[in-house]
Amino acid sequence: MAQLPNKSWRIVGAVTILSIPLLVLSVDANKDDPSTSASEMQPKAQHSLLLDIAKTDSGFVAVGERGHIITSADGSAWQQAQTPTRSTLTTVSAQGAHIWAAGHDGVILHSADSGKTWQNQRVQPWSADSQEITNGSAILDTLFVDENTGYAIGAYSLLLKTQDGGANWQPLSVSGSNVAGAQTDLVASNSGVFSDSDLELAAESDPHLNAITRTESGLLIVMGERGAGFRSSDEGASWQKIRLPYGGSMFGLIALGGEKILAFGLRGNVFESADAGSSWVKVDSGTDISLQGGTLAEDGTVVLVGSNGSLFVRAPNQPAFSMRQVQLKTGQGPAFSAIIPNSTGYLLTADLGHVSYRIK
Repeated sequence: MAQLPNKSWRIVGAVTILSIPLLVLSVDANKDDPSTSASEMQPKAQHSLLLDIAKTDSGFVAVGERGHIITSADGSAWQQAQTPTRSTLTTVSAQGAHIWAAGHDGVILHSADSGKTWQNQRVQPWSADSQEITNGSAILDTLFVDENTGYAIGAYSLLLKTQDGGANWQPLSVSGSNVAGAQTDLVASNSGVFSDSDLELAAESDPHLNAITRTESGLLIVMGERGAGFRSSDEGASWQKIRLPYGGSMFGLIALGGEKILAFGLRGNVFESADAGSSWVKVDSGTDISLQGGTLAEDGTVVLVGSNGSLFVRAPNQPAFSMRQVQLKTGQGPAFSAIIPNSTGYLLTADLGHVSYRIK
């Protein structure tokens, strides 16, 4: 039996909901480690599990399971690129021809030629020799503000920053400490059941960080599990806690312009802030489906995505979302994970690969 990290298991955003294992096998990085093994070229990679998508200077790039990275000039014809990892890739960001893909085993890959070739910048699979709380943590989101400055966040409050395009990554902290708080064991009553107060979830000292964005003034906003949120006004050097009026996990953030941001996540919960997270207003999503990805179109339309082929659209200046349903020719409803606009509509990633869709 594989030895697993000695830390409690918690749900980690869209990746877990799409049934991707977070915990990492206890093997040191070597030639047999998937995190440092070259990806396999697969004829159906574009139809495999894809978790994120980004626009590049020459088209589009999407990432997913087994280290798969596919690129396209037009969003229709896709090609798989060879990568130096078989770890699941959960997030991708681009600045011009520079692209960064990251995911499980702390892997960060970089391409300087619009996704044609890839190199490892960071890999940190779980190790029995490390006592760090972020030992082997998956990276769940990335944000690059230019070709040099970027951020990566993930499980157990993992927070990294680079100022040289990813050649070096500096660990930061949203809480001032990466040491987990003491764990309290639950003990059932004489009847053998737990009370509601016993089962109430408290804030985590090391919450999984699921999403990061930046406002026009340069404020960084991070959201995570159990309503945890953080804001930085000094490019990540220090962080202030912000909290939603909801104790569930947020899986995504969208910068809406100015200091406006939209947070979305568990059970269809959507909240909007006009002041970079100081105050929040609940938005009617019209669903209790967990929302995994979202985007802002040029005309101000917001689109959020979830499972069963579900899209939720809010037109400019409208208070609520309306639902659309996408069904493939096979009759399947994809579990969507990410969405971006293109010239003819939207490109999406899902458990069944990439999907093109035009909202009518």
